[in-house]
Amino acid sequence: MDTQLFAALTLFAFVSSITPGPNNLMLLASGVNHGFRATLPHMAGISTGFFVLLASVGLGLGLLFAQLPQLYLVLKWLGAAYLLTLAWGVATAGEPKDAEATQPLGFWGAAGFQWVNPKAWVMAVGAFSSYVPAHSGSALVVGAAAWFAVIGIPAISLWALCGSRLRHWLRIPRYRRIFNGAMAVLLVASLVPMLA
Repeated sequence: MDTQLFAALTLFAFVSSITPGPNNLMLLASGVNHGFRATLPHMAGISTGFFVLLASVGLGLGLLFAQLPQLYLVLKWLGAAYLLTLAWGVATAGEPKDAEATQPLGFWGAAGFQWVNPKAWVMAVGAFSSYVPAHSGSALVVGAAAWFAVIGIPAISLWALCGSRLRHWLRIPRYRRIFNGAMAVLLVASLVPMLA
């Protein structure tokens, strides 16, 4: 991969990783409700799951969806249903003591979510259709996927960190409920572009 494509991939990875989407909204909510340290497995699951998704798309999984569009439709509706379930969990997180007693989304849940996350699919397909040359060897594909996932770590960490910093301001139960409700609405709203 030449340096211009590498720089473009790096910029795309950072911008697409830091912009709002289901992962980042859930990390913000988890930071508020559980704190930064408890959200670390969630962040590790996002990075790992997204790396596996990226590598799979780069190694040919994207072609399967091009040949079987109904498979993508099934995945899209499963993702929507799972995202609605997560939004409900955020909306009903309850009082600070209740939120602390519940468990944040763990490593495996976050890794698995990448496979039904519409933004993750758009990012993966966009990365390999625009920035990685066609017919690249598997080493380049895996390297590009790893680089993309690494670039995303500080971006997603920022969302969890912001949530943990808001935690102090949201100790009042009413404000916490308003915040959780707003995050749930935003998660549901993130489905609109996918379902339109």
